[in-house]
Amino acid sequence: MKKKDWHRADIIAAIKKKGTTLSEVSRTTGYAPSTLSNAFSHSWPKAEKIIADTIGVHPSEIWPSRYNKKSK
Repeated sequence: MKKKDWHRADIIAAIKKKGTTLSEVSRTTGYAPSTLSNAFSHSWPKAEKIIADTIGVHPSEIWPSRYNKKSK
């Protein structure tokens, strides 16, 4: 069964469970408060890694459609 990408609300909830916000993570990594939210709609490996590191998982866990492309 193919894994689905996490819903935006689930990503935000996971970040909040870690005691922070996406805006706060953006600022502490040197970006404008809304910058990392671009990863929700566009592939941006650097932002995806920052978000995943904050949650404590690999980016491919959150966005399998972006990372689990197998060649046939």
